Amino acid sequence: MAKKKFAKESATTMTEMVLPNDTNTLNNLMGGRLMHWMDVVAAIAAQKHSNRIVVTASADSISFKQPIALGNVVTLKAKVTRAFNSSMEVFIEVTAEDIPANKKTTTHRAFFTFVAVDQNGKPIEVPEVVPETKDEIELFEGALRRRQLRLVLAKRMKPEDAVELKSIFNLEIPH
Repeated sequence: MAKKKFAKESATTMTEMVLPNDTNTLNNLMGGRLMHWMDVVAAIAAQKHSNRIVVTASADSISFKQPIALGNVVTLKAKVTRAFNSSMEVFIEVTAEDIPANKKTTTHRAFFTFVAVDQNGKPIEVPEVVPETKDEIELFEGALRRRQLRLVLAKRMKPEDAVELKSIFNLEIPH
C-alpha cells in the first residue's frame, strides 16, 4: 500500500445556505440536494487523502432526523476514516444553523465509500489512514465491520465470510 496519511489531512468543511430553489413545498431543504452536498464534500475529502480522481462507490443509509429550514446555514464536515486498497470510507456530519435564533443542530451523519481511480478509470492503491484522536480511532476501528456489512448487502461477500460482523453478534464461526 502507498504511504500513510493522517486522518486529519483529509478533513474538509463545506458551507451552504438553504435558498428557495433548494427547498421542497414545506420550505425545508430537499433530501436530494443534501445528498448532493454530502457527496461533494466527501469526494473532496477522499481526493485529499488519495491525491487521485475518486468515484462514489456507496452511500450508507442516510436518515433524515431533522428538517433543515429555508435560510439555515448548512455545514458539512467530512474526513476519511479508513482506507482499503483502492477504497476509502468517509464520515460526514451535517449541522444546520439558524443564525438569527443562534441555534445550531447536528442533523445528519453518514458514511460514503469512494474508490480512487487512475486516468483510465481503473482502481488504484491509496495511502493507509493513521487515526490520532479518540473519535478517529473509534471510526477507524468500526470501519472494517461497516465495510463487511456493505459488501454482504451488495452480495459481494458471503455472510459467513464476514468475520468482523460475526464477532459483534457473538455468532459461531463454522470450521
